[in-house]
Amino acid sequence: MMAIKATAQITTTQLSDVLAAESPFYIPMTGPSARPRRTLKHDDTFVVLDSHGDIGASAGGPDGLFNTDTRYLARLELVLNDMQPLLLGSNLRNDNSGLTVDLTNPDIYDGDRIVFHKDTIHIVRTIFLWRGTAYQRIGIQNHGEGTASFDLSLLFDNDFADLFEVRGERRARRGVGTGELSDPATVALSYIGLDDIIRTSRLHFDPRPTRLTVNGAIYHLDLPPQQTTAIFLAVSCNKPATEKPVPFYRGLLAHRREMRRAWSGATNVETSNNIFNEVLCQSMADLNILMTQTPHGRYPYAGIPWYSTTFGRDGLITALQMLWIDPGIARGVLRRLAAFQAQAVDPLADAEPGKILHEMRGGEMAALREVPFARYYGSVDSTPLFVLLAGLYVERTGDESILKELWPAIEAALGWIDGPGDPDGDGFVEYRRASEQGLPNQGWKDSFDAIFHADGALAEGNIALAEVQGYVFAAKRSAARCARALGLTDRARELERAAERLASRFEEAFWLPDLRTYALALDGKKRPCKVRTSNAGQLLFTGLVGEERARMVAADLMRPPLFTGWGIRTVASGEARYNPMSYHNGSIWPHDNALIALGLARYGLKHSVEHVFKGLFDAATYMDLRRLPELFCGFRREPRRGPTLYPVACSPQAWASATPFTLLEAALGLEFDAARSEIRLRNPRLPAFLNEVILRGLHLGESSVDLRLRRHDEDVSLEVLRTRGHIQVSIVLTR
Repeated sequence: MMAIKATAQITTTQLSDVLAAESPFYIPMTGPSARPRRTLKHDDTFVVLDSHGDIGASAGGPDGLFNTDTRYLARLELVLNDMQPLLLGSNLRNDNSGLTVDLTNPDIYDGDRIVFHKDTIHIVRTIFLWRGTAYQRIGIQNHGEGTASFDLSLLFDNDFADLFEVRGERRARRGVGTGELSDPATVALSYIGLDDIIRTSRLHFDPRPTRLTVNGAIYHLDLPPQQTTAIFLAVSCNKPATEKPVPFYRGLLAHRREMRRAWSGATNVETSNNIFNEVLCQSMADLNILMTQTPHGRYPYAGIPWYSTTFGRDGLITALQMLWIDPGIARGVLRRLAAFQAQAVDPLADAEPGKILHEMRGGEMAALREVPFARYYGSVDSTPLFVLLAGLYVERTGDESILKELWPAIEAALGWIDGPGDPDGDGFVEYRRASEQGLPNQGWKDSFDAIFHADGALAEGNIALAEVQGYVFAAKRSAARCARALGLTDRARELERAAERLASRFEEAFWLPDLRTYALALDGKKRPCKVRTSNAGQLLFTGLVGEERARMVAADLMRPPLFTGWGIRTVASGEARYNPMSYHNGSIWPHDNALIALGLARYGLKHSVEHVFKGLFDAATYMDLRRLPELFCGFRREPRRGPTLYPVACSPQAWASATPFTLLEAALGLEFDAARSEIRLRNPRLPAFLNEVILRGLHLGESSVDLRLRRHDEDVSLEVLRTRGHIQVSIVLTR
């Protein structure tokens, strides 16, 4: 990093350029958003629109219709007589299946004379995505006393930009775009990429426009008083010219039926707090649209707009968070990641045999290896998390058929952990990018400046992250239980001994007695990064640390340098690189807090769980749509003020959306024992804002149960409302 001494003389643009140069694939924020953005997604297609339902009509947003990491529409703007309409309201459906926008006309003049008074024409735009096509109905009604004569125009264009171009990457060369009228009601916009692939957007209008060009459709309307009419538009991504979109209403009903079926087997949660119910409903709706049907099963794509694709770490953690509600998510995640497990060494992709995928991209730049992410393996934690999730899934479900199917992939992952994942043979899993194109940091905190020493110097060499060693410890213990289930007794003992050795070495190398917590990491020279971070909190989730030191770590996490009142910061205030507005050095990440909450619950620290739970719930009440974003700023909570947003956070993002359910799991202490057909609630405790929680359809194997839990000060009572099949439920109280 270049030295910046006179910071007052460095402009924001210059500083952004420095950060972009130091951090590959940095996502810049170049200005404020002129209109709020709304997002829709279905499988590999998503759209970012503004509050008017337009694309590219206002500054400050990553607008577009995207499919498989390519933008298929960069502009779609509705105007009346060449003027922008006025916004009345804009609302997503509760299940995220569609966007409805209400507009009206402004005062329209002919010279000095008003031709139309404002609020005469009511326009309703209804938009949804389904199977690679964006559908839109534009309903128009004249509320005036005379016939309304006006032009309604839809202006459109496309650049076929790769998602990484939209994020700010610059390319020396691009392909060639063309546009043509396929017929009087259809426009085809095409692009021949440098990868020799032809990508095409087809815009289908119904009825036929009065005038149609390759960049605009004009409808001249003469609408009598109180009369209505409608215009339909379908924009398809890479569909054959012979494949026409289905009619609007048929597609809309089919799409909504699909969305309802997607969660039909999941546990339903209802509470006594209506606002928390709204948080849960929004979270479930967001997870629903992020779920993508793949050949291997459902997979939660990481987030919109930047991460709407298969991410290993994000999918694994999201599946882990939702394991108690819907273990089917984990099944799809494990099968997909096993299918793409690395088989060979590829330095550009940071791939080594046995390693689990970090990221998969389908755009032009990935195909040409202008970015290394076609199939990229540069995450140090995806591989142990894969092993851990496989074991937890089997414990949750008793599904040994999946275990047998996945065992070769599990063994290959364990082989990487003990082999290439430990290049110096010291027993710790480490990372170092194999090429300059790769990510410099490969844990979940992957910013270029996220791993540093107490003086602010960046860690160098092969880096061993604290929480990754915890993941490896938990993975080996989990794999040992799986090996026993398969009758591999010797292998189980070997894995158990390896976990014990790791725990011993970890304490010696990572414990910081002066700080009473664990180091963030060890650098290439085995020097500990003596920085107080949330990484130590994730160690509690893995069970790597002993009782006494776990309590020391927990106490530190709940003190003001780390706990803000909204949640736990990634880096404590006062540390060298602390910045509450940064991506990883002082911000608050909901999923990080959720894993920490599971760790606090593991050690019986339910009072601390309650504080984290309440902080994030209170934050969600201030968020747009009651939606927890990927992260928000780590400023201390102040009376009568909400949390401060992070401007380019993904929203929705999968593991943030799963967080409210994980916090509830931690509070209730849910445990599943498939072998005994038993569900246990260990030291359950509800926060003060929840007097009652009802769980319907809580499954274990072929059986299920409905439960009601009530809060009585610090105690919780349990009522079994209904059972199906053979199942036991108990409360376990321990000190």
